[in-house]
Amino acid sequence: MSHAADTYRHRGQRRALVEELRRKGIRDERVLAAIGEVPRHRFFERGFESHAYQDKAFPIGEGQTISQPYTVAFQTELLRLSPGQRVLEVGTGSGYQCAVLLAVGAEVFSIEYNAVLFERTRRRLHELQLGGAHLFCGDGSVGLPAHAPYDGILVTAAAPALPRPLLRQLRVGGRLVVPVGNEQVQRMVRVTRESAEGFAQEELGDFRFVPLLGAAGWAS
Repeated sequence: MSHAADTYRHRGQRRALVEELRRKGIRDERVLAAIGEVPRHRFFERGFESHAYQDKAFPIGEGQTISQPYTVAFQTELLRLSPGQRVLEVGTGSGYQCAVLLAVGAEVFSIEYNAVLFERTRRRLHELQLGGAHLFCGDGSVGLPAHAPYDGILVTAAAPALPRPLLRQLRVGGRLVVPVGNEQVQRMVRVTRESAEGFAQEELGDFRFVPLLGAAGWAS
């Protein structure tokens, strides 16, 4: 196997990372437990595994990044998931966010725009024996309506505006978490579907993501 096994040292690094995230304000114990469980170093190329447990984003090729652990935890916490709930992840990327969602007990439908990343991540999740994820390659900005409705939708790239197709795929009571803004800085937005036509919107801090590509995102 091309990656290091999950060693005692790695587990200690994850415990330290969990405590760092706790100090930064993450409170959901199930989310913190998931961060402590998922071997983030297995989502890095072997030569870069020393960066895995630092609280920072890191390039993964194809112009994409593996998100900062704090951002992964923050977005996951905002979904307020219960075990068994159905989640759409827009932007599979490295697969790390997907693995964290699985670890909190979600049924995950994840769609990746970039075919090279999709194939690489599909193989990685298979190697890690992370069952339960339904993986797709395509335009995630318009969602996966065939599998809707979702209890949560998490977007891991920056949208220029709220992606309307995703709002329509939320279950009543469900939450969409998406960074919205320009290509330099975005506001994290949580939208809760309160009724068939009613939505409540919150803005929850500034972030920087790669652009969301697709029909309801930025042009490729």
